[in-house]
Amino acid sequence: MSPSILVKVLLLVLSHLCRQIFCKECTNIPPLSSHTLRYELESSTNQTLKQDKYSHYYQHLTPTDDSAWSSLFPRKMLKEDEEKDDGEQRWAMLYRNIKKGIVNNNNGGGDSFLREVSLHDVRLDPGSVFGQAQQTNLEYLLMLDVDSLAWSFRKTAGLSTPGEPYGGWEKPEMELRGHFVGHYLSASAQMWASTHNETLKEKMDALVSALSVCQDKLQTGYLSAFPSEFFDRFEAVKPVWAPYYTIHKILAGLLDQYTLAGNDKALKMTIWMVDYFYGRVQNVIKKYSIERHWYSLNEETGGMNDGNEKHLLLAHLFDKPCFLGLLAVKADDISGFHANTHIPVVVGSQMRYEVTGDPLYKEIGTFFMDIVNSSHSYATGGTSVNEFWTNPKRLADTLNTENEESCTTYNMLKVSRHLFRWTKEMAYADYYERALTNGVLTVQRGRDPGVMIYMLPLSHGSSKAHSYHGWGTKYDSFWCCYGTGIESFSKLGDSIYFEEGGKTPSLYIIQYISSSLNWRAGNISLRQEVDPIVSSDQRFRVAFTFASTEHPSGGTATLKFRIPLWTYSDGAKASINGQDLPLLNPGNFLSISKNWSPGDKITFDMPLSIRTEAIKDDRPEYSSFKAIFYGPYLLAGLSDGEWEIDATSATSVSDWLTPIPPYYNSHLISLSQESGQSAFAVTISNASLKMENIPPPGNNSAVRSTFRIIPKEDPKQLKNFTNPKDAIGKLVVLEPFNSPGMAIAHNGEGANLGVVTEYSSAAVFRLVGGLDGGDSTVSLESNDREGCFVYSGADSENGTTIKLRCKSTSLVDNDEDGFKKGASFSMGKGFSEYDPISFVAKGKQRNFLLSPLLSLRDESYTVYFNIHS
Repeated sequence: MSPSILVKVLLLVLSHLCRQIFCKECTNIPPLSSHTLRYELESSTNQTLKQDKYSHYYQHLTPTDDSAWSSLFPRKMLKEDEEKDDGEQRWAMLYRNIKKGIVNNNNGGGDSFLREVSLHDVRLDPGSVFGQAQQTNLEYLLMLDVDSLAWSFRKTAGLSTPGEPYGGWEKPEMELRGHFVGHYLSASAQMWASTHNETLKEKMDALVSALSVCQDKLQTGYLSAFPSEFFDRFEAVKPVWAPYYTIHKILAGLLDQYTLAGNDKALKMTIWMVDYFYGRVQNVIKKYSIERHWYSLNEETGGMNDGNEKHLLLAHLFDKPCFLGLLAVKADDISGFHANTHIPVVVGSQMRYEVTGDPLYKEIGTFFMDIVNSSHSYATGGTSVNEFWTNPKRLADTLNTENEESCTTYNMLKVSRHLFRWTKEMAYADYYERALTNGVLTVQRGRDPGVMIYMLPLSHGSSKAHSYHGWGTKYDSFWCCYGTGIESFSKLGDSIYFEEGGKTPSLYIIQYISSSLNWRAGNISLRQEVDPIVSSDQRFRVAFTFASTEHPSGGTATLKFRIPLWTYSDGAKASINGQDLPLLNPGNFLSISKNWSPGDKITFDMPLSIRTEAIKDDRPEYSSFKAIFYGPYLLAGLSDGEWEIDATSATSVSDWLTPIPPYYNSHLISLSQESGQSAFAVTISNASLKMENIPPPGNNSAVRSTFRIIPKEDPKQLKNFTNPKDAIGKLVVLEPFNSPGMAIAHNGEGANLGVVTEYSSAAVFRLVGGLDGGDSTVSLESNDREGCFVYSGADSENGTTIKLRCKSTSLVDNDEDGFKKGASFSMGKGFSEYDPISFVAKGKQRNFLLSPLLSLRDESYTVYFNIHS
């Protein structure tokens, strides 16, 4: 029987199963599929709670034997009833062959695929956002200690355990322990290939050696941070937290250490592990049935089905055909499935296509990508809510703090990457850019090493810091998304360039990321430089320069440049060595063939589009829920929950969206006072002004303590206004940083200062030198209440309300010194600043400051707006 027939029958059978009441139970145990819940259960001391939750583990089971399994023969799925006899014979043969462990091999179709360019040959520009993200991750990888990573492995092997174990999901009592170590092996290998950092090389070699000692001690090929008894429970279909998930990470990590770092010891360890688990699965099938084995796959198994030619059958046995069967018959019925359990299964099936050439697996991957992208993905390119897929094209109801598990984005990038390599279709390259830019780059908290998110909140007024998990910590989180996170930021250079063989080699440039490439196949050294993107100049400029190479000239080579869908042909320019090139429409590749020489230069200068994109929800009442894009960047508006945009009189997006010029950053100020040993900043709090503790950068307090100072007398001279101190002696308006178009205003003497929606006379102040006589202080005198000043009190404390107080009142109260002190503020730089990509959006109740979602840290934001048009 050919592998194609074998696999197709398997998929048809299990697709039949999926029409039964227990369809999704065969691969999910809601809610136990959630890693978040499993961690909480593992950490809980409430035995009653554990028993109650784990009781659901058994509800999907039914008695099983060979005859029961054979009775599931999918008669209705065959072409015609007359094929029944032949079909039953093939089905019986299939079952017998699997139980006997017969392996069928076939040649794959990989010769026609685009090839990956090695990470060893790509270097990111350290000044780019991608280069900075990579460096932040490198710093984290170097922080982690080998003894702590290997601690539970040594404990399991009965060896001494120097150092201290890590916490979070890597705690010695957590059943998933060891998964992050597998990710670390992959990430460090990828990072070493990307940077050749020798300190990292020494660390990862030491970790492989430590794990090798553990494997040798056990003498069976088994290697894990938990005992093999976990697999006894798994095979008996008893509660255990995804042991094969962890094993897959370790296997993948060891293989990466071999393929990327040349560690032969890691390869031997991998082979020994695979042989061990191959034997375990064979024993389960021989002892019980293949049906029993698939029942045990209710746990997440990672990508255990992404095997090579040698272990093809073992990979088949982790296929979860009750899920792949749905895709094989092209049914959009993935709602209710745990997303990150099943995306790796699709990735594994894609790798099967590359090994076997069976077109069924290509169709599965293509259909899966289509339905996720069209029905289940957010504007970021991410998918899932609370770790699961929900109903197709019903995403408006799902916006909350637990959207888009980071792991799912990591794995969806793999799906799209395979599809692009097979088809060269632009849609997959565009998706990759979207998810990488707006999904992956949002995971890190700026330049803080080892601080990442699990979920990406997408509700109105949400914050990365305020999801269920919030930001993780360096040594006490180690969620699944920490593992995929460190891998994502170690291989940022892996999908910028792809190559194609042939008489004339071709290089596909699909991502515009400042980087250099040593293209060995084309004997070309290439440098890509992307100009900084700003909102005030809505152009995208990139230059490719060719340098000498150590290889002799190899003749003609072809470069194929992606023309992205976020640009448009009107006004676009391209040139080679100063000569204009004809540009194709967006969504195509511009192909240039020549014998390249040092000094050759290609430039692109393309418009950046501003556009909106509706949420994937086909109900008419949600048609106005839209996200806003600038080129490839998803924009988020600083917001505590407001999300109404007024575009009723607009004929284009530019009518309600205005770019912020870069010189506005020189207008940003903060106002603060010292009181005793503490310092406090003027902060907007519940529409009033108060003195609050000096904020750290990147949070809501920093946003609310930053103001733009606007000269009232001659606003047309804003470009020439480069230093806020130049405004001393002049009339000014204070605009809240996160509420463009609004202003700080007084409400009369003794009343709290607040925020108003227009520049009334009460919002105009004269900026003067500090009444306390200090060299660096200023005071704000009301323009319509002469002698009355913004005042906090002689001795401010956290929460002190700011009012308008008049000098005459202080004289009556015999408190002139206290008045001068309370009306004097140190004027410094703003605690927040405008991103180079910043816009003002016209809101119904208030305007919004928009910037790329990836630029935000703890600030509250809104991604989907209700745009009234």
